[in-house]
Amino acid sequence: MPQFLNINDADFETRFEVLLNAKREDSPDVDATVADIISDVRNRGDAAVIELTAKFDHLELTPETLAFSAEEIDIECEKVPTEQRDALELAAKRITDYHARQLPKDEMWQDEHGATLGWRWSAVSAAGLYVPGGLASYPSSVLMNAIPAKVAGVQRLAITAPTPNGICNPLVLLAARLSGVDTVYRIGGAQAVAALAYGTKTIAPVDKITGPGNAFVAAAKRRVFGKVGIDMIAGPSEILVIADQDNDPDWIAYDLLSQAEHDESAQSILITDDQGFADACVSSVEKLLKTLDRQYIAGASWRDFGAVMKVDNLDQAAVLSDRIAPEHLELCVADPAALSEKTQHAGAIFMGNLTPEAIGDYIGGPNHVLPTARSARFSSGLSVLDFMKRTTLAQMTPAALRAIGPAAEILAQSEGLQAHGQSVTARLERFNEERE
Repeated sequence: MPQFLNINDADFETRFEVLLNAKREDSPDVDATVADIISDVRNRGDAAVIELTAKFDHLELTPETLAFSAEEIDIECEKVPTEQRDALELAAKRITDYHARQLPKDEMWQDEHGATLGWRWSAVSAAGLYVPGGLASYPSSVLMNAIPAKVAGVQRLAITAPTPNGICNPLVLLAARLSGVDTVYRIGGAQAVAALAYGTKTIAPVDKITGPGNAFVAAAKRRVFGKVGIDMIAGPSEILVIADQDNDPDWIAYDLLSQAEHDESAQSILITDDQGFADACVSSVEKLLKTLDRQYIAGASWRDFGAVMKVDNLDQAAVLSDRIAPEHLELCVADPAALSEKTQHAGAIFMGNLTPEAIGDYIGGPNHVLPTARSARFSSGLSVLDFMKRTTLAQMTPAALRAIGPAAEILAQSEGLQAHGQSVTARLERFNEERE
């Protein structure tokens, strides 16, 4: 059974803090192992990647077969049923349309002294997208990572999609093709991250790596950060549902279970102002849990990390939500727009009881790569901007340099950086000589 908290209980604050700070995943100390893998790949390149793939994925590769050929992708894509292809194409279009609106604008202007100032946006040249394999092989993750990169203007997109025992997911390859991915490598784990970051004879290095993975992948992303950019270090999925009594308990139960079935360490939380509705939702979860194929996973998540909170009003729910800073926030209330204005910290907000979080996972348009573990307090979900960088522009005129240069000289002197100051002084002196 989940935890039950009531905001009026004397020990509520203590128990809420415990809930906030609970460690939800078993993160073994993999850093040393990952460090060795990265070093091996840096030193031996393809040979190390091939050996590690055989060891962990039971797949024998050669440099020539590290990546899927165009013909192999064609064959796998043909296996996708028409209904699934149509759904994937609709998702790709909606995700593309949404992310196209995120493209930032360049700016350029002249200030009051005549100096030209501004900035210019440009895409990274190459991006590597990690797609988990095995049971967690999700074509939706391909779309959500690759499409923003393509919209941003990234010139080269590579995917690492492990294929344990040589078994691949045709939908993943179709999603890659729909997203404009150039190369799909059939490798995974820390060795894939290392290969993308440092390159091998066969695998060209990239500038940024995005995408979820296990503890080894997360540790590898931490280690290569600085050599390349990364999106975030993702933890287990989480959902917070704020619901009033005017909801179908089964609907809310399914929403809670939609995250619980991801991972035994996932977390599902319900906050409501009606105790009877809370009880009904819990009963629905217990009933519907038995119908799920992944009931063992969802059951463990609900039992170990699930929580139900009773509040007096929805304003209190909004305050608690901001402290939780959930990855996914559903507002199943009469006026979700008004309540959303009272919340600041959430990866994504789903407004109204006709907007289940699953819509966001697949077809809504916004990205489903979102900050977890309360990091929505300071970070955002994946977007076009993650594949772009801003370059500032500045051009002085003689008048502008005369106007602001002396202040630069003073500040350089105050910091003891003589050449800094002289670089301005020399130009000002030349201007003065020419005027004379």
